[in-house]
Amino acid sequence: MTARRRRVAAMAVGSLCWLLAVGTASAHGGSLAAGGRESLTIPTWLFLSTGGAAVGASFLLASFVTDRSFVERVHAWGTPLVDGEARIPRVLGRAIGVAGLAAVVVVGFFGPTTPRTNLAILLVWVGWWAGLAMTTYLVGNSWRVLNPLSTIALALPSLDRTYPDRLGAWPSVVGLLALVWLEVVSPLADDARLLATAVVGYSVLTLAGSVVFGRETWFSEADPVDRVFRYYGRVAPVSRAEDGSLRLRLPGMTLSTPRLVDGADEVAFVVALLWVTTYDGLVTTPAWRALTTPLVSAGLPPHLLYPFALLAGFGLFLGVYRLAVRVSTRTAETYLAPDELAERFAPPLLAIAAGYHFAHYLGYFLFLAPALGTATLAPFADPAAVPVYQLPDWFGGVALAAVILGHLVAIWVAHAAAFDLFPSRLQAIRSQYPFVAVMVFYTMTSLWVVSRPEVPLPHL
Repeated sequence: MTARRRRVAAMAVGSLCWLLAVGTASAHGGSLAAGGRESLTIPTWLFLSTGGAAVGASFLLASFVTDRSFVERVHAWGTPLVDGEARIPRVLGRAIGVAGLAAVVVVGFFGPTTPRTNLAILLVWVGWWAGLAMTTYLVGNSWRVLNPLSTIALALPSLDRTYPDRLGAWPSVVGLLALVWLEVVSPLADDARLLATAVVGYSVLTLAGSVVFGRETWFSEADPVDRVFRYYGRVAPVSRAEDGSLRLRLPGMTLSTPRLVDGADEVAFVVALLWVTTYDGLVTTPAWRALTTPLVSAGLPPHLLYPFALLAGFGLFLGVYRLAVRVSTRTAETYLAPDELAERFAPPLLAIAAGYHFAHYLGYFLFLAPALGTATLAPFADPAAVPVYQLPDWFGGVALAAVILGHLVAIWVAHAAAFDLFPSRLQAIRSQYPFVAVMVFYTMTSLWVVSRPEVPLPHL
């Protein structure tokens, strides 16, 4: 192992050790998440080392698959589900989306104030950000039809101003980080009036952008929510062909498609998507409370602490990935530009982000799904008792399995992308060394966060 590669490994291990040393996941949940995660009874070192070893072993197994035709057959496999003439009823989907937005605003302002009985809170956090997001990477992206703001924008005029090319996806990167910061530091999951106000404000900003730059341009370039669902949809096993037909494929196989991520701005968005879910869990762990209490006691304002940690963590995740790219150009002994490698190997990170989102939100969704159903049937009622689903003791293993599965898919997709990119088999395998180290770091960090018990958000 070269000195540079040892430094990369040391950085990943050192960052993980920092997390473990300071001590424990879902900031937006508020009082909704009272039935959240419990810590595991297995020793921390055992499941962390097991998860990291599983990722490393999967890379070793994938490295034995050097038959390019076999790799291509795996990625090209698919079976038709719906032919080109069978269309999803767009009118119905758009009507459902607009009705959902109206329900959030009306019930948010005029409905009950109890979080677990207010339809607006439950619909946004449980139905949309947990439930609908999970269906996006498990089945396919329905948000492009359901998006109510996109539907409303169809009826608005457009100035068709030229969108600056230099901006690219950067507004969506900033928007995603800002939205996550807002959900962490504000009681959006507890205050229905505040949530409805935030939804109205975001809607006004989004519709104004679509009027200025055009609906297609705004939602494809600048809108962070649309980009999140579009990227998650690339992980799904159901994809739409050019003729409009739906095909069933292996999960994540489209992630190895060339130019799926195009530019440093889109690479940054992929890393931001991976980081914000980790951050959302990290800030409600006992470790975060233990680490930040001395800082706040020393006079650091809590409202500066959270955005600083958000930006610092994003910088760390992006920096580690960029460092892996630079090391990969040396291990593979290639003249390909680092930017080209960064763009080609960023899409596999979406499988990791999807696996961690599933681990983070599945229990949350199942726990509160009965409450969402009750509120949907009677949106203005405020019952004293709200039904919830108590998760079995073994359910924590599902979250850990989801994290590992997401990383295994990422390993294979990166392996396939490397064989498509490099002419030499040895180059393709060696190019993956630094990325495997980064994925092991991401795996062990994610496993550690989802295995920690949730505590109330400290200092706010």
